[in-house]
Amino acid sequence: MRHLILVFCAYTFILWHTLTGGLRRKWANKPLNTFTEALEAFRTAISFRFVRWLNKNLDVFSAYKASLGFIWA
Repeated sequence: MRHLILVFCAYTFILWHTLTGGLRRKWANKPLNTFTEALEAFRTAISFRFVRWLNKNLDVFSAYKASLGFIWA
């Protein structure tokens, strides 16, 4: 049930951004006519924010991976 609710919320969020133009304003230079195009713009936004965060917090990420038994070198 939780998975269904999460999927429904994610779908609604991306659909809402598609209809209001929120994703296109910052993350696309073409119209986002399909759900797949909007999803790709959303993934681009998330990737950009993660890489920016990782560049600022590499020590935090490395410590987290080390706590799981992995080496981030």
